Amino acid sequence: MTTPFPFTAVVGQDDLRLALLLNAVSPAVGGVLVRGEKGTAKSTAVRALSALLPEVPVVPGCRFSCDPASPDPGCPDGPHEAGGGTERPARMVELPVGASEDRLVGALDIERALSEGVKAFEPGLLADAHRGILYVDEVNLLHDHLVDLLLDAAAMGASYVEREGVSVRHAARFLLVGTMNPEEGELRPQLLDRFGLTVEVAASREPDQRVEVVRRRLAYDDDPATFAARWAEEEAAVRARIVAARELLPSVRLGDGALRQIAATCAAFEVDGMRADIVMARTATALAAWAGRTDVLAEDVRQAALLALPHRRRRNPFDAPGLDEDKLDETLEEFGGPDDDDPDPDPGPDGPGGGGGQPEPDDAPQGDGDTAARPEAGEDGQPQPSGAGEQSAARASEPFRTKVLSVPGIGEGAAGRRSRARTEHGRTTGARRPRGALTKLHLAATVQAAAPHQRARGRSGPGLVVRRDDLRQATREGREGNLVLFVVDASGSMAARQRMSAVKGAVLSLLLDAYQRRDKVGLVTFRGTAADVALPPTSSVDAAAARLETLPTGGRTPLAAGLLRAHEVLRVERLRDPARRPLVVLVTDGRATGGPEPVALAGRAARLFAADSVASVVVDCESGPVRLGLAGQLAGELGGTAVTLDELRADSIAGLVKDVQRRAA
Repeated sequence: MTTPFPFTAVVGQDDLRLALLLNAVSPAVGGVLVRGEKGTAKSTAVRALSALLPEVPVVPGCRFSCDPASPDPGCPDGPHEAGGGTERPARMVELPVGASEDRLVGALDIERALSEGVKAFEPGLLADAHRGILYVDEVNLLHDHLVDLLLDAAAMGASYVEREGVSVRHAARFLLVGTMNPEEGELRPQLLDRFGLTVEVAASREPDQRVEVVRRRLAYDDDPATFAARWAEEEAAVRARIVAARELLPSVRLGDGALRQIAATCAAFEVDGMRADIVMARTATALAAWAGRTDVLAEDVRQAALLALPHRRRRNPFDAPGLDEDKLDETLEEFGGPDDDDPDPDPGPDGPGGGGGQPEPDDAPQGDGDTAARPEAGEDGQPQPSGAGEQSAARASEPFRTKVLSVPGIGEGAAGRRSRARTEHGRTTGARRPRGALTKLHLAATVQAAAPHQRARGRSGPGLVVRRDDLRQATREGREGNLVLFVVDASGSMAARQRMSAVKGAVLSLLLDAYQRRDKVGLVTFRGTAADVALPPTSSVDAAAARLETLPTGGRTPLAAGLLRAHEVLRVERLRDPARRPLVVLVTDGRATGGPEPVALAGRAARLFAADSVASVVVDCESGPVRLGLAGQLAGELGGTAVTLDELRADSIAGLVKDVQRRAA
């Protein structure tokens, strides 16, 4: 067995270690989401935590880890009599991103069902993780069907399996810990809210600390056992402190004053629902127990807010997580009066709640701080003429809801919510012979294929005699995520500030739609004399939004260069991810300038996409009383369709998808 890296040997990352330890003290806190860049010890710290957890008493032989003091009356391996348990180390179960649904929740033992004629349930990872840790690395890449199952189990504390004639329920209470790199995409809001705490981690910029990280890692790699032995005393001390904090936890008093601060803080930061208040209360209580106190202090409430609220303040994927600490301190100070059961406070002007130190209305900062920090250049509103030099980036207009742009036909890409696809999960539409390993058995079709041959095969018992040729794979249809490649004209002809603001707002709206539909996105821009890949294909939609925000404009319109660069991006991505179908969204007024025969060259480049049957939409940004219709001509060359900015809105493009499909047919 591999010796884990000691938890106490992790250098720095104080917030990460504290959040994990608080969940070890009080699993009711609800788990931890760890966000950060690559190589910041996220996985190392999580895997090291399991060695610090106290041993778990279990019923001997129970595959579902029932507590002998109060066994689950509905346990599939039960019923169990109370008492007489044994102890085992706490488990940390890893859920792979590519796991199947059966691996997570369990399934019918098909082999025994067909050969012996009995129903036997094979437990999944949720059963293994009961009363332990369920760890998901790269949790933001987890498929939607697995996310749905995790949400159900986290909400009910149990796993329900209803399939192939099997109905099983077992307890599934676990500490959910996830790690993710935000550059690879964000979490669904429902799953994000299920994590009690969140921490942001980053590599230290202090040379001495970085040296110590490398020194310890090299020592561990050379001899893990010896390195772990050096930290055994510190590990034992932390383990003992966790046990002591768990014993003290029921005695910790959460007074009305602390509760008032918690409620006021959640209200001040406008978090949704009441889960944040409950998580903050549990976290503050765990902090007091960890410190060896029986009373919750204001400092516990402040630390709880910093851990429990940042990820609950986000209203869309483009909002950066975080908390305004000055606002937090002001709220805690304003509502930091004594408990209700204390003597009446002195309501003097300088006392708690008396308004002392609060700024007068005239002294308050005006407007949003972020807006004030980014004054827009060119406030006179005069657009520069077409072909002018580079201009500063325009702010995007308010995003709006768009209707679905889908790729025609049926694909086989990664699970998502955009286009029709044959997937491992979805509604069953038929059966076929398996190609390679059998993954989803179509039971009725398999029995139907085997039934006519039972007498010839000499069947004499209750079981069905099944051979390999009888097995049938279920074919299912669901939705896939696509690669949405945005190709944006940033030339001088698009440079009028009001016009570019509307264009950016439209692209931002489509990016938000891509986030909700679990797409990968890419961004190609063209202006001047060349085209650039502003963002290679990625699952991080907020990274695309950040690139769009700073996009400058100006210069000529190398339309052909933009199309050729986009075609090259698709060619490379097809080699990396051949199952993911692309959708090209070209945002332009259709003009082409610079070089010999720019319009003809752009037409030839556009026909490359039509030859590859790439679905495409041209967002026509041409404005003014006289329109040349160049975007429509370009859409014809692409084999796609053209829509105006106004038609892109959800209430204006009901026929867009049909147009795309008709042209692709």
